[in-house]
Amino acid sequence: MTNDTFIIGSRGSDLALWQSNWVKAELEKHHPELTVEIRIIHTKGDKILDTALSKIGDKGLFTKALEDRLLDGTIDLAVHSLKDLPTILPRGLTIAAISEREDPHDVFISKNDVTIDDLPEGAHVATGSLRRRSQLLNYRPDLNIHDLRGNVPTRVQKLQENDWDGLILARAGLKRLEMLDEATESIDFEIMLPAVGQGALGLETRERDFQVKAIVAPLNDADTYAATHAERAFLRKLEGGCQVPIGSYGKVVDGELQFRGYVGSIDGQKAVRGKGRGNPDDAESIGLRLANELLKEGAEEILQEVRMAAESNA
Repeated sequence: MTNDTFIIGSRGSDLALWQSNWVKAELEKHHPELTVEIRIIHTKGDKILDTALSKIGDKGLFTKALEDRLLDGTIDLAVHSLKDLPTILPRGLTIAAISEREDPHDVFISKNDVTIDDLPEGAHVATGSLRRRSQLLNYRPDLNIHDLRGNVPTRVQKLQENDWDGLILARAGLKRLEMLDEATESIDFEIMLPAVGQGALGLETRERDFQVKAIVAPLNDADTYAATHAERAFLRKLEGGCQVPIGSYGKVVDGELQFRGYVGSIDGQKAVRGKGRGNPDDAESIGLRLANELLKEGAEEILQEVRMAAESNA
C-alpha cells in the first residue's frame, strides 16, 4: 500500500468493473478508514477477440497482466472471476479470499423463447466454451455449435445479429449486470456442470503481504472456499484449462461437501461423470480423489485425444 491508498487491479469490462466495485464497497464497509482505488489493467484476453479461447492456448489470458502488476507492486489486490484464475499461481502470489458464490448455473438465452429441450433438430447455439460445447452436444448431439467471444452485452447483441437460435452464458454475470431477464432457462447440473469456480470471485495478492491479506480476510466465505478448493484440485489433477472440456461443482450442505465432476470430448460423444463427498476440511482430497476415479474410468483417454486435437489445430 502507498500513502494509505489500497489499489485494486481490474480488467476493464463492465462485469469486471462491477466485481471490483463490489469488492471496493465491501472493503470500505469493513474498513471505513481505508481509501480504495480501482486501476484498470488490460489483459491479453481482452485484446484478442477474434480467436476462439481454445485456439489461443494460454491459461493466463485474463490474469497474467494483473499478476505482473501485483508482483511489481503497482497494485495491492487483483480481482478475478475465479473461473479465469489458473490452478497454479505464479511464485509469490496467493488467493487471499474467495467471495460468497453467486448462483453458478449456466443459462440458455433463446432468440425464440424456447428451452434447450424444445430446440428444433439441427438448431444453432453459440458459446465460446469447450466445456459448454461438450456437455451440450452430449445432451443434444444434433445441435450445431458456433464459437462466440466478447463481453456479456456484446455476446447478447451478437445473438440478435446472427441467425443462431440461442447462446449460453453464466447466470452470475447476467445477474450482476442486471441482464437476467435475457435468460430463457437455467440449465440443470445434470445437463451442464459449471466451470471451476464459476460464480465466485478470487481475490489475489502477494503471498507475504500480510497487511493486505488481513484487510481482505473478512470477504472470504468459508463454504465457497472449501467447495472451490475441491474444484480447483480436481482441475489441477486433470491438468485442464480453457481448452479442455471439464466441469465441476462443489457445495457444502449440512456440514458436508458434496462434489461432482465431468470430463468429455469436444464433440460430446465420450464423457465420464462422477460424484464425491466428505468433510469440507478435506476439500482438496475430495477433488483429487474424484479426478483419479474419472481418470481410471476413461477421462485419461478422453483428455489425451482433446490435447492431440488441440496440438494439430495449433
